[in-house]
Amino acid sequence: MKMEKLNQLREQIDEVDNQILLLLQKRVAVCRAIGLLKKDHNMAVHDSFRENCVYENVKNQADELGLNSKEVATIFRQIVNMCIAVQS
Repeated sequence: MKMEKLNQLREQIDEVDNQILLLLQKRVAVCRAIGLLKKDHNMAVHDSFRENCVYENVKNQADELGLNSKEVATIFRQIVNMCIAVQS
């Protein structure tokens, strides 16, 4: 019985992981579009002001959700770096 519950919980984790991946795919697609607009308007890919806003927003939301804001910011730094790479 315990193993059945464990397997059910792991299936839920797999579902959440799939949702995260789909959202990352969507974020990358939007960032590619942003990259094309920036290129068309001779804008720099890197926007440190915008990045800092993203980090502040996710840290605040993490706090509200009871998550470790520093860990969430670390995850989002990786996400932002991945998205910068697709804009280049």
